[in-house]
Amino acid sequence: MKTRTVERKRLVPHTVDGETELVLDTEYIEVPLPPRDWDSLVRTGVTVIACALVTVSLIWTTASVGDLLSLATISAVAYAAGVAFDLTWIMCMGVEWLLRYDPARAAVPRRAGHVALAISMGAVFAHGHLFGQMSVGTAGAAVSLLAKGGFMIAMRVHARPLDPLTAQWVAKRRAAVDGQLAMIPVRRELLRGEALVEAERQARIAESGGSTDPDRSADRPDPSAPVRSNRSLTTKDAVRTVWDRGIREGDEAVREIAKLIGRPVSPDTVERYLRDLRAEAS
Repeated sequence: MKTRTVERKRLVPHTVDGETELVLDTEYIEVPLPPRDWDSLVRTGVTVIACALVTVSLIWTTASVGDLLSLATISAVAYAAGVAFDLTWIMCMGVEWLLRYDPARAAVPRRAGHVALAISMGAVFAHGHLFGQMSVGTAGAAVSLLAKGGFMIAMRVHARPLDPLTAQWVAKRRAAVDGQLAMIPVRRELLRGEALVEAERQARIAESGGSTDPDRSADRPDPSAPVRSNRSLTTKDAVRTVWDRGIREGDEAVREIAKLIGRPVSPDTVERYLRDLRAEAS
């Protein structure tokens, strides 16, 4: 059995001259080496080869189509446009991979990728045909076909097919999450709209000379207004009433509370309720 050496460190007590301290001790042990995962290595190799094929195809198509388009425009623009021919079906394959668990949505990028591949192959073949090199044009067009085929095979290696019931479960969960994600920009848009409406309302009130304070002074109780006595009012409620009127001092509060309830009130009781209200306010 193959093994590998593993370094492990741990704290151990060490005593010198009767004084013990924890020190770091290093030891090397041999542990069994797991068997090589050939499936993972082959999967990685297939992926690397597929990416290499796509890179070669992109370079060849760009060179061929760029040379073809340079007959009608400057070289920099022609070769920049040539990149788009293979990048289009490469992008479609990437989208198809992201939507691999949603077959209905993945069908559109799959068909678009086939169309883009056909256009790319046709452009490469047209380049060879224009210069009288039919065999070169045919072989060059086959490069893109081989690259896309290799990448599709690599995608199948990494794919994890779902049974029909699991696929429905995934679709429902994704729909619920997608609905929540979609509501994020909707809520932001609504908040922005409400803010604009409120800003417009405030601006119109300011232009008309009105007050923009929603807590209008007319709705506030007038401290100078005469106070009517109410014998059914409790002392605690009366303390709350005078507190809301802005009366915070004990003697003044006692007088106002006596007017409210129509009978004498204990200053200690009033002070106790006022302390509670001060604690709440703080």
